[in-house]
Parts: sequence; structure tokens; C-alpha cells
Amino acid sequence: MIRKIFNKNSKNNSKKINKFIKKHKIPREYLSINRKSITRGLALGVFWAFIPMPMQMLAIVFSTLIFRFNVPVALGTVWLSNPVTMPFIYYIEYMTGNFLLGGDTLDIELTTKWFSAHIDAVLIPLYVGTFFYSTIVSTLIYYSSNWLWINSVKKEKRHQKRKNNKNKKSGGL
Repeated sequence: MIRKIFNKNSKNNSKKINKFIKKHKIPREYLSINRKSITRGLALGVFWAFIPMPMQMLAIVFSTLIFRFNVPVALGTVWLSNPVTMPFIYYIEYMTGNFLLGGDTLDIELTTKWFSAHIDAVLIPLYVGTFFYSTIVSTLIYYSSNWLWINSVKKEKRHQKRKNNKNKKSGGL
């Protein structure tokens, strides 16, 4: 299914894309559409999405020095944490970090003044929760997307095999 979608789009734009890739000397691995690069891109995108830091997209770009993955997928996935979702994500991470550390929760006010006054008490639980969610969720995303991809390919092969057997039985009509 995924390959069909990408194949339809890539046939129309392949010359333009190839010209752009050659001009800017972009390694093909960063744009390849295969199970390993897509699942790695999803996992790394989710990993960086849960970390409260500026310029998460830049972290994705620097990750290319260590890992080979589909960069556009990772860049799209890192936007799970956006200005609308960030407060909810970071609050849950803070609460989880506080729970894991066994600390007392603070009555949080969503004001800059409050955060400036309580940054010491918030930072460590926040990053403990961040590490917890980044690691767990990105690992789950990696294995579940890998499993979904493999099962999708198996299902497609079974469907193709049935179709071929049906054509053989009916005399190729």
C-alpha cells in the first residue's frame, strides 16, 4: 500500500527530484523509501519530538551523522510536538518524572513568571519524564511500524498469490 502511494507520486516528479538530489549532493539514503529507513525516521522523529528543546528539526539533521533514515519522515514526525501539543506533552512528562523520582508535585501555573521562579524544581522531573517517554514511545513506534510494514508486505504477497492462482484456474481470463 505504502509503495503504491509513493510510486504513483515518484513517477511524476522523479526527474525533478533526481536533478535536485544531484545538484545538492544529498545522499540517497536520506530519501529512500524502504522499511528500515522509514521505521528509523519515525522512531527518531518521535524521540526528538518528546524532548523539550529548541530547534528539534536541527537535532534530526544532526542525527543523520550517526543514523541512516528517511529525513523527511523524521522531520514530519518531530512536529508531533508543536505549539499546540507541547504544554500537554511536557506536563505529562513532568508528572511522570515526578512520579518516577518520588517527588511532590507543584501546582503549576502556565505563566513565564512561575516557570522562572520554579525552574529548578521542574527541570529534573521534566527531563526524567522526557527520557522515559522518548525512549519508550520511540521504541514502540519503531517495532510497531516495522511489524505493520512486514505484515502489509506479507498481506500484499498473499493477495497477489491468490490473484495469480485464480487466474491460472480460470485459464488466464
